[in-house]
Amino acid sequence: MSTGFYKVPVAVNEPILDYAPGSPERDALKRTIEQMRSVQIDAPMIIDGKPVDTGKKGRMAPPHDHKHTLGHYSIGSTTHVKQAIDAALKAKAGWAAMNWEHRLAIFLKAAELLAGPYRYKINAATMLGQSKNVFQAEIDAACEMIDFLRFNVQYATEIYSQQPISSRGVWNRVEQRPLEGFVFALTPFNFTAIAGNLPTSVAMMGNTVVWKPAFAQIYSAQVLMEVFMKAGLPDGVINLIYVSGQETGEVIFKHPDFAGIHYTGSTGVFQGIWSEIGKYISFYKTYPRIVGETGGKDFILAHPSADVDVLVTALTRAAFEYQGQKCSAASRAYIPESLWPELRKKLTDNISSFKTGGTEDFSCFFNAVIDEKAFDKIAAYIDAAKKSKDIEVIAGGNYDKSNGYFIEPTVLRTSNPYYVTMCEEIFGPVLTLYVYPDNKFEEILDVVDKTAVYALTGAIIAQDRYAIQLATSRLSNAAGNFYINDKCTGAVVGQQPFGGGRASGTNDKAGSMINLLRWVSPRTIKELFVPPVNYRYPFMK
Repeated sequence: MSTGFYKVPVAVNEPILDYAPGSPERDALKRTIEQMRSVQIDAPMIIDGKPVDTGKKGRMAPPHDHKHTLGHYSIGSTTHVKQAIDAALKAKAGWAAMNWEHRLAIFLKAAELLAGPYRYKINAATMLGQSKNVFQAEIDAACEMIDFLRFNVQYATEIYSQQPISSRGVWNRVEQRPLEGFVFALTPFNFTAIAGNLPTSVAMMGNTVVWKPAFAQIYSAQVLMEVFMKAGLPDGVINLIYVSGQETGEVIFKHPDFAGIHYTGSTGVFQGIWSEIGKYISFYKTYPRIVGETGGKDFILAHPSADVDVLVTALTRAAFEYQGQKCSAASRAYIPESLWPELRKKLTDNISSFKTGGTEDFSCFFNAVIDEKAFDKIAAYIDAAKKSKDIEVIAGGNYDKSNGYFIEPTVLRTSNPYYVTMCEEIFGPVLTLYVYPDNKFEEILDVVDKTAVYALTGAIIAQDRYAIQLATSRLSNAAGNFYINDKCTGAVVGQQPFGGGRASGTNDKAGSMINLLRWVSPRTIKELFVPPVNYRYPFMK
């Protein structure tokens, strides 16, 4: 067999289409949305490359139009979890033995399918199923997913190319083996790209996967799985199941071949998973890899030297794009007194100009939250805030779920920097501001650092470079992704590897080589060309 040291295509970020009126992409996407709304789909699980229909169904509906039915998915049980594990283990040997260039070619093809014939379908599915506006869907479901695939292929080859030095007469080499067993990918509703990246980044390195998406993301997960299979993914490499978390965990975390979990979701669930793994640690063949990105209570800190227009834009976008349902969304901010009057007017003017509605209307900036459970949780925080002596409602504060799960973009001002909405993750369109005296900037740095248990994203808005340097230094552990004069959302694959510490996760940086290294188990091989034939050393003479 002939072979070579192959170079993959250089990864570049996928250009973002703007969907301006009259553009061909706008017309194509609108047609796709209309077509997808006009039919009800049946979404089976995919186990060992085959559709599995259970007869027990869950309903899929747009969060902004919950009376409309997009289709139904098959609800699985522990039996299907076991089947998925068996399929993953059966596929493991062949997949691990496949030459890396053929394995990675599948994911490069998937990227091209998403960039071309599937672009509008994956965006439309995300807009309808997860209530993302056209821009949020484009940067997520299309561009970021494509970027994950392309950059991870490049990172994989860089990992394979890293080799140790060899002394004279010796050849040292390292091979990167997949983990021994199967990996569980547990993915969230809020980013289609995260849902696709968690199983594919693992599979790229030769592992086989059981993938459980959030029920609220199944509509777009079906499209992703269709793309992976169209790209040539072998049967059993990624197995897509729709089973409750409790039933899934009951099987997976007690299986001796469990080799790792790739997770994005709530902190509480992740801590429960970690505890469960710990209970069975002596039962596994290997120590499982635990990789998780969890919650955030992300901040924007303004210095008195901040440009107010920059600050207002950062707050508006970071707090209210995708209804604040990003783990990186700004949900607490610290504003100097001197800037507060101007900021208040400009921020409320921005919010009053938002158009709210369904994602089918491309002029809407603001849409619905994901489901009734999220709606009720966010509404409870708002209701409690309205009753608190510590809170003044600056904007919003109302909500309505009669036709869709709509909550007004809400801004609270608190007199207590440790009020509950400054500390707890809400995961919705609620921004709480604390106004501090201009001469207390250094003191407020300590407040920012100590207020929440999380450390995911944060930003400093300032013109004063000394203030920027001080904040960057003092808040070094407060955010895994830190922004200077920008919003605290919008990390780009290959540019800002994403992840945080403290209660925000293991900080294994999705969109970087760091993450892929968690899914391999290196083996060092030393070959000695002329071995010794006598045990004696010179010092023994």
